[in-house]
Amino acid sequence: MSNTYSQIYIHAIFAVKGRHSFIQDEWKEDLFGYIGGVINNSGLKTLIVNGYRNHVHLLFELKPALRISDLIRDIKSNASKFLNEKNYIKGRFEWQDGYGAFSYSYSQINKVYEYIKNQEEHHRKKTFKEEYMEFLQKFNVEYNEKYLFDWNE
Repeated sequence: MSNTYSQIYIHAIFAVKGRHSFIQDEWKEDLFGYIGGVINNSGLKTLIVNGYRNHVHLLFELKPALRISDLIRDIKSNASKFLNEKNYIKGRFEWQDGYGAFSYSYSQINKVYEYIKNQEEHHRKKTFKEEYMEFLQKFNVEYNEKYLFDWNE
């Protein structure tokens, strides 16, 4: 769209389905690189992709013409297919339904980037459930615990 300008930064989080499908150190860089490629191939700009055993964090610049739900669906679908074709795990790799998406201003991007970059260190002190619940509370997101992730901790 001509004459359309935006600056929308999204921090998205989603989780691995099933206890046997944890993200392994041996192939996590392949996975995170692949996810970044899916984002970039959608015409968006990836700032960082990282995560920890049972979940992934993404920070990207969103364009108004693309819906977050469509992007996350495409990321999950393509990343699952990628991992299953690589046979990185026994059985079938899947992501849980749903995701969290939180918007940030330009002035907050460096702080969010560093937070995502340091996931391994961060999760020495806090579980994914604790982390995710803090995001929901911090952003004042109404939720029903019945519909949150299965916490594979």
